[in-house]
Amino acid sequence: MTRCPCLSGLTYEDCCGRLHSGAAAAQSAEQLMRSRFSAFAVGDPDYLLASWHPSTRPAELELDAERRWYRLDIITTSGGTPFETTGVVEFEAYYRSPDGAGSQHEVSRFIRENGSWLYVDGTR
Repeated sequence: MTRCPCLSGLTYEDCCGRLHSGAAAAQSAEQLMRSRFSAFAVGDPDYLLASWHPSTRPAELELDAERRWYRLDIITTSGGTPFETTGVVEFEAYYRSPDGAGSQHEVSRFIRENGSWLYVDGTR
């Protein structure tokens, strides 16, 4: 068993792996954000597309196999609880690639429809 890439302190199988396999659903916008980061880290474009709102989802998604995502810092959250229908998560995600280390800072918007949290878009 390996540590979850989202750095929750749980194993991948007990954390984001349950969401990726469909055994569980994200209960908050932050949990969906963490699971999407983990999907980038483990190379799961199908989960990323499935958790993306249809109004902004691309037709396909190809991940950069040479970019290794290794750390996620949640900076702030607004809304996004199990009792709300919208949420915002600001984060910084860190990666390494052949070109060196880098990070992506984003403020992401989420919406809950039919009981499921979905990523809408983000600004950098």
